[in-house]
Amino acid sequence: MSKRNKKNTKKWIIIAIVIIALIGGNSLRTFTDNINKKIIQEVNKQVEAVGMEIPTLSTDKQGQIIQHTGYTLSYNNQMRTPQWVAWELTKAETRGEEERSSEFQTDPYVIGTKVETYDYSRSGYDRGHMAPAGDMKWDKQAMQESFYMSNICPQDHNLNKGDWNDLEIKTREWARRYGKAYVVCGPIYQKGKKIKYIGNNRVAVPHAFFKAILIYQKNKPMTMGFYFENKAGHQSLKDYLVSIDELETMTDMDFFSLLPDEIEDDIEKKVVDKLP
Repeated sequence: MSKRNKKNTKKWIIIAIVIIALIGGNSLRTFTDNINKKIIQEVNKQVEAVGMEIPTLSTDKQGQIIQHTGYTLSYNNQMRTPQWVAWELTKAETRGEEERSSEFQTDPYVIGTKVETYDYSRSGYDRGHMAPAGDMKWDKQAMQESFYMSNICPQDHNLNKGDWNDLEIKTREWARRYGKAYVVCGPIYQKGKKIKYIGNNRVAVPHAFFKAILIYQKNKPMTMGFYFENKAGHQSLKDYLVSIDELETMTDMDFFSLLPDEIEDDIEKKVVDKLP
C-alpha cells in the first residue's frame, strides 16, 4: 500500500473517531482522555462498516462509480466493462431464496455508451458475472441488478461455468462459516498485449480476471488473491492463489485499505498455504 493511501486511511480513522465522539455527546478532549479498548473496537466497527471491500485507485484512473443494491462497481467506458466490482457477503445473505433472474439488461446508470446483451451474441464468450447472481438471492432488486451489463465481462465459457463458478460457491461457504466475506473482482487487461473486441459497442475481452477476498475474523483477518487467465482449463482453486500484493501490482489498485496498516501489510504479502 502506498504512503499516500496509508496517510488517507489514518485520516479517515481520525475522522471516524471524531464523529463517534460528537455523536456520543462528548467533547473531543473528554473523548481523548477516556479512550480505551472498547472505544477502539467501536472505531474498528465503524471503519469496517463503511466500504471495507471498496478498492482505491488514483483519481485519474478511476472509472464511473455506480452503487447498486447488492454491489458497487467502477465502470470503464473505454473498455465497456467494469474496472472492479465489490460487495460484502454475509451469512444471512447466502440463505436467500430469491429465484435467479435470466434477463440481462443495460445499466441505466452508465454514462456514455451502454453495452447491450446482443453485443455478446455469437461472440464465442459467455456473459460472465463479476458479482454473481448466486450472492444476490437475498433481495429481488439485488438479483435483477446483478444482470446489468455493467456487471458483466466477456468470459471463456469453460472458465465461467467451471473454476470461476467453483470459487463463487466456495466464497459463499466461507461467508456461512465465518459470518462475512468481502469480495472485489474484475478484468485484467495486460499492458502491451493486443485486445480483442466484440459486438457493435466494442466490448473489450479481458486477458485475465482477478478476485480478492477478505475474511474478517475479528483479531485474525485473512486475505486471498486469485488470478485466472481468460481461457479454458480445470485446476484446483489453490493453483490460482496469489498474494494480494501481487494483485495490487497487476491492477494498480489498493485492496482492503481500511485495515490497520500493520495488519494489511502483514496479510497482503502472504499466499495462504491452503484454502480455509
